[in-house]
Amino acid sequence: MSDPTSGALAGVAARFAALCREAGVPVGVEHAARFARAVVTVEPTTTVRLYWCARVTMVSDPAHIPAFDRVFGAVFGGLVDESGPRGDPNSPALADAPAVPAPRVAGDATGGGIRTGAAERARPEPGRDIALPAVAAASERLAAREFDTLSPEELARLVEAMRAFRVATPLRRSRRTRRAAHGTRIDLRRTLRAARHTAGDPVVLARRVARRRPRRLVVLCDISGSMEPYARALLQLLYAAAGAEHAEVFTFATRLTRLTRELVRQNPAVALELAARLAPDWSGGTRIGEALRRFNDEHGCRGMARGAVVLILSDGWDTGDPALVGREMARLRRVAHRIVWANPRTRHEGYRPLVGGMAAAWPYCDEVVSAHSLDAIGDLLAALAGQRVNPRSTATNML
Repeated sequence: MSDPTSGALAGVAARFAALCREAGVPVGVEHAARFARAVVTVEPTTTVRLYWCARVTMVSDPAHIPAFDRVFGAVFGGLVDESGPRGDPNSPALADAPAVPAPRVAGDATGGGIRTGAAERARPEPGRDIALPAVAAASERLAAREFDTLSPEELARLVEAMRAFRVATPLRRSRRTRRAAHGTRIDLRRTLRAARHTAGDPVVLARRVARRRPRRLVVLCDISGSMEPYARALLQLLYAAAGAEHAEVFTFATRLTRLTRELVRQNPAVALELAARLAPDWSGGTRIGEALRRFNDEHGCRGMARGAVVLILSDGWDTGDPALVGREMARLRRVAHRIVWANPRTRHEGYRPLVGGMAAAWPYCDEVVSAHSLDAIGDLLAALAGQRVNPRSTATNML
C-alpha cells in the first residue's frame, strides 16, 4: 500500500482541504492527511463512498455540512458514479456549484439513499433507507473543535479520548543503580560474594549501571478569562493521560496557586471544581511576570524546576511589566531542562509574538505549540517528550 501522504493523492487531498477552508470549513493539514488515509483504506468505488470518506474525516460541526457539500460538488461532481448519473465535467465556480446530495442515513434528512456492502451490489430501489451505525464517536466529532468553543459537557466527553494519550518526559540518570552485564560500575559486594566460590579470586566482575527515570513535569497554567477554556482542557488532560500523575501543577492569574494534591485521585469534574475553588483569581486578570517570580523564588530555583520539563500554558497577555517576564524566564531557563510554551493563538498562520509578555518569553522557550484542540495535543506531547516540533531558527526570526 502506498503512503497516502505522498504523490497525487496527497495533492488532491491538500487542494480539497484548501478549498474547504476558503469556503468556511475549519480544516487543516491533519484533516487532509486523515482524508487521504481513509481513501487508501476504504478504496471508494463510487462518489457516495468518496463523499463519506471526506465528510467523516473533515467535518466536525453539522453547521459546516452545506459549505462542505458545495465544495465536494465542485471538486468531485464530475466523477463517474455507477450508483448515480454522470456529473457535469465542466463544474461551475465554487460559489455557484450545486451541492452534491448528502447520502441519507436512517434518521438523517440530508439527502438521498446510500448503498453499502451487499446492498450496493444488489442495487436497491432509489430512496431506500439503510440503517447504518453512527458515522463517528462523539470524541471524534469534537476532536477538531477548539477548546474555547466546547461547552463543559462537551469537554467532559473528551475524557475517554484523553486517556489514550501518554505524557512522557525525557529520561535522566538517577543516583540509584541496577544490575547490568556491561555496566560502567563494579559491584564490589556481589563481586566479593561470588569470589568465595573461586578460592577468593574475583574471576567474574559484577557490574551495575545508573538507573534512568523520567524528568519531573512542572505545569504553570494561566487561568485568566481568555485562557479559562484551555486551562480546563489541560487540567483534564493531566488528570486523564497516563504518566501525568506525578506532575507538579500550578495555576496563575493575579496570584500563584499550587493544585498538585487536588488533581490526585479525583474525577475530572471534581478536580476542576476544586481548582476553581482554591484559585480565587480564576478567570481574572493576568500577571505572568509576578507569577513566574513567585514560582522561581518559592519553588523553581529551590529545586523543583532543576532539570525538569516546564510547561507554561498562556496566551502571553500580561498586565504587568514585560521586562519582569523576561528576567524570570531567564532565571527559569538556567535551571530547567526544557521549557515548552503552549499558546493557543499560535494556531493562526502568520502569528507573531508581538504581545509584550509573549515577546519577552519567546527567546527562552525550547518549543511553542498551540494545543488548542484535541487534534493538536500530539504536538504538545511530542514537545514535552523532547522531540522537535517547530524549528527554533524560524521561531527566533519571528521576533
